Amino acid sequence: MPDPSPPRPPAVRGVILDFYGTLVRLVEPLPPDHRSFFLRRGLAEAADAWGDQWAVGPRDGEEHTAHSTSERAYRAWELDRLRRRALACGVPAPEAGPLAAEIDRAMKDLHLALFDDVPAALAGLRTRGLTVAVCSNWYWDLDRAIEDVGLAGLVDVAVPSARAGARKPHPLIYRTVLERCGLRPEQALFVGDMWEADVAGPLAHGMRAVHLWRPDRAVAGAAPPLPDGAARIRSLAALSGLL
Repeated sequence: MPDPSPPRPPAVRGVILDFYGTLVRLVEPLPPDHRSFFLRRGLAEAADAWGDQWAVGPRDGEEHTAHSTSERAYRAWELDRLRRRALACGVPAPEAGPLAAEIDRAMKDLHLALFDDVPAALAGLRTRGLTVAVCSNWYWDLDRAIEDVGLAGLVDVAVPSARAGARKPHPLIYRTVLERCGLRPEQALFVGDMWEADVAGPLAHGMRAVHLWRPDRAVAGAAPPLPDGAARIRSLAALSGLL
């Protein structure tokens, strides 16, 4: 007798999407270069030591549950982390706190716009009766950012790393979003543009994954080979064909 067919994987009951680079992009006016904040204070050497303006947050995969107990605690940790980095770069102590607060405000004054394929894709998921979630390495107020770009009515669950206590690809953030959605890993499809955070991490946690490889992506380089359990699309419009 022929071998029985392998069992089909469980049906997808929820789709979890990354936020930045997947649903939204940065538009002008862009945040100012952090160097300008130092130069106004005559701190050119400290500006050189500070370096890349975006390399100021927790590392990808970092766990920080002790600081994510409340919005107040997390905000204090954000500012203290910036202040301590400013001190390490040679900023005088009286200047470090105000400089940290100014940089923090600038980092969060982001002008975001939806990619064109997003509204129809998310509406299609809702029409199928699927749970739609957003899981992102983001600040505390991801729900507000989702509302600001007009997606509040299309998203059921929002889980930022700030509230989860860990950044993708740490298992804690995946566990948190699955619990919030009421899903088992095998019932979820994770979609995003970053390989480790949105593909390798979810696969390791038992989910299926879709690598969004937009033609105008900000990530340089070639697309990694696809492992079992993963697919690749160039637009969210292709997502419905995978379900």
